[in-house]
Amino acid sequence: MTLPRDVAVAVVGGGIVGLCTALELAREGTEVLVLDDSARLGGTTANAGSLHVQMQSRFIRMYPEQVPGLEASLPLYTAAARRWAELEAELGTSFELKASGGLMVAETADSYEFLARKCEREKRLGLQVEMFGRAELARIAPYLGEAVVGAEFCAEEGKLNPLLANQAVRRALATLGSTILPETRVEQLAPDPRGGWALLTESGELRAGRVVLAAGAGTGALLAPLGLQVPTVAEPLHMNVTEATAPLIGHLVQHAERMITLKQLSAGQVVIGGGWPARLHGPRQHPTVESASLIGNLRLASHIVPRLSRLRLIRSWAGVNTTVDGRCVLGEVPGRPGLFTAVPGDAGYTLGPLVGRLAAGAVLGRRDLDFDIAPFSPGRFAGAPALA
Repeated sequence: MTLPRDVAVAVVGGGIVGLCTALELAREGTEVLVLDDSARLGGTTANAGSLHVQMQSRFIRMYPEQVPGLEASLPLYTAAARRWAELEAELGTSFELKASGGLMVAETADSYEFLARKCEREKRLGLQVEMFGRAELARIAPYLGEAVVGAEFCAEEGKLNPLLANQAVRRALATLGSTILPETRVEQLAPDPRGGWALLTESGELRAGRVVLAAGAGTGALLAPLGLQVPTVAEPLHMNVTEATAPLIGHLVQHAERMITLKQLSAGQVVIGGGWPARLHGPRQHPTVESASLIGNLRLASHIVPRLSRLRLIRSWAGVNTTVDGRCVLGEVPGRPGLFTAVPGDAGYTLGPLVGRLAAGAVLGRRDLDFDIAPFSPGRFAGAPALA
């Protein structure tokens, strides 16, 4: 499709946040165009489909200074899990969404006690969490190996099939007459003398009355020439999927100390992720699998769930996660009328539809009654040097 010369709202980024932002705007009758750099680089199309709610124990230990921000963000995650269920119902199609709960497992008494303290804090903040010892786990999760001594259970966690969800949102956008332009990289943003914003792309230039930057790790680079610092960082991560097997893993499984997530799809395949590193390779910085991560990821998965060692690996891939400071970057950019950011915090796919709703509300000038997005403003980075 030919690049249009003028559009009411341009959404930069065709991941789940950008798609949901565009969907919310289109439902309100707003003309919206989605510009997507490249689906193969995005975190959405490489996502494993985990719906995270509870705080990551390992992350808390590594970055204790970010705990206040994580705790302040917890209501977003519970609301985000609910929003996924609402979106599935609204679109009238199955995402294979299952809110079957999540287990964060511990292998030592020290790790279990750390989870117990985290559990108490999360209860006070409104999460549906509880601690299970070995006896309870043997009853509800008999697939876990003997190395696991206990776990924190979060009832609000779950899983879905991201390929089905992404397709459903794209179909809904098409039905509403919105356009998604793939392989269209936005190189530069600049205020347009006529008002609004000029976007320079590989295919030419267009003008947008308003712009939403939902470009994940690429958001900071687009803001830097404007003298704005938003420290988005691309984090390439590794994932595996096994052949299909009989129902085995009924929960989203994570580890309190080590990098692992496990979930079983409706078709029987087990998706294994959890943050093992990949690398960015070549001039396009394509996320690329590292053999050490492949082996380490599978070894740890088999340690936690021994029956996985009997299954064959059918695919490995890498994707890009975006990190900032543990919190969303959301709202209008101070001093730049008509320019908005929509970058989710940790567990970005989980937050996608909710952040899309909040970003669309900001564009339309609506105040969300449930969430004050002011603490997530990109203005909180003011005074820091712009990214090079």
